[in-house]
Amino acid sequence: MRQPSNAKKSVPVKRTTMESGDSASIVALHKAFERQKKAFLANPYPSLEERKANLDKLCGMLLSNRERIRKAMAQDFAVHHGMATDILEILKIIDTAGYVMTNLENWMRDEVREVDANMWGNGKAVMRYQPKGVIGNIVPWNFPLEIAFGCLAEMLAAGNRVIIKPSDIAPACSEVIRKLVEETYDPDLVTVVTGGLGLAKEFITLPWDHLMYTGNPRIGREVMKAAAANLVPVTLELGGKCPAILMEDTVNMDTIRQVIGVKTIKNGQLCISVDYCLVPRKSMDKFVQLAKQCVHENMPDYSRTEDCTGIINEHHFDRLRKLLDQALKAGCKVIELEEGGVIDRPTRRIPIMLVLDPGDDLSIMQEEIFGPIVPVKPYDSLEQAIEYVNSHERPLALYVFGHDREKIDKVITMTSSGGVSVNCCMMHATLPSVGFGGSGMSGMGYHHGIEGFREYSKLRGVFVRGDQPDIIEMTFAPYGEKLANFVNPWFG
Repeated sequence: MRQPSNAKKSVPVKRTTMESGDSASIVALHKAFERQKKAFLANPYPSLEERKANLDKLCGMLLSNRERIRKAMAQDFAVHHGMATDILEILKIIDTAGYVMTNLENWMRDEVREVDANMWGNGKAVMRYQPKGVIGNIVPWNFPLEIAFGCLAEMLAAGNRVIIKPSDIAPACSEVIRKLVEETYDPDLVTVVTGGLGLAKEFITLPWDHLMYTGNPRIGREVMKAAAANLVPVTLELGGKCPAILMEDTVNMDTIRQVIGVKTIKNGQLCISVDYCLVPRKSMDKFVQLAKQCVHENMPDYSRTEDCTGIINEHHFDRLRKLLDQALKAGCKVIELEEGGVIDRPTRRIPIMLVLDPGDDLSIMQEEIFGPIVPVKPYDSLEQAIEYVNSHERPLALYVFGHDREKIDKVITMTSSGGVSVNCCMMHATLPSVGFGGSGMSGMGYHHGIEGFREYSKLRGVFVRGDQPDIIEMTFAPYGEKLANFVNPWFG
């Protein structure tokens, strides 16, 4: 691993993180909140046609601003391939919105519930999905558009109004999100507020009808604590250390390509990236050899190309270097998969590396890595691998590689995680039809699919009395013979 001698320097992006500069943003936040609250009361149940029109606007907005979005992503990450932006930050949202539009009419239908005619006559009962109201969405820096607008699709589908707070760590994307929304939506429907820590602290104190936060457990606790003061329901996506368990029959090139490939997405800056691998002890050498071969055959110059996304800022760049330095000082073997790979500070690019059998006391096994580093730990039995996963906090995702269905089912049954993909990585979270959410320290609540629609809806019970005899008036005082004749037979 070498430092480049002729690396092109990137122009630093000005960051806005000072609390003192957020007073105007805080005022704007409160005005936007009051405006949307008022607008919701005036139209608390948007029609199917209104909701579809709002989703259609979202798709058009993204498709017509491809270059603006690409430019913002590249500016924040120093290097972010345009095609990666297309598939991860634009088309993924359009896929979600399209699926939602296709199914929205069915999702909005009342769910008919059973009514006992002997007690309630011909009364009718349904459960109705009612919009919650005004929702706040705190967006992370790693998928700034996808989480801002992918979740927006589900929130608008449920009939809500939304205020988005993008991350100030990705200022170019934050600004493009603000401008796109301003150009596309009436502010009483969707608004974006931008600012730093002061705004973030104020944002979570408002009496939202629902609040979504995507980030880390430490801040998640603060969000939940602030929300509790107003009894605000929350959706928390908090990540965690997502394991991949490889069984003996899948330590092969197909599996290695999945594990290494998912690390190339945002260069590991993904909450459901593989955070460590559990590999049969006797296959550790084979795993390393195949990983080197995979990189050599598929991406020999990975860290020197635009395929290698830059780490979001120098703080996180240095954090990853410290994780590696600590592992090396502890005597761990660090494997450079790319021959001649470079660690380039100006573009914040780091090649993919393996760390073999790190101790659990090392930061690399205690923190979510969020970078192109893959710890690989050996195990001697499947039961031991399961026990290791269960001895840690529940991850947002779990990956199982194997061909024995009974063993695969055993891993899934005996562990807990937000979601699972078998013989691949991340795919369960990309399907617009499959609910996605955490468990325990990796979060709570769902988005994607009908689960997302339901998350941002209030399920409301509705009973309509019929014109046939029922027991309703028997429950009113005074209690007499008629009620006694109905109740006494139940007691024999």
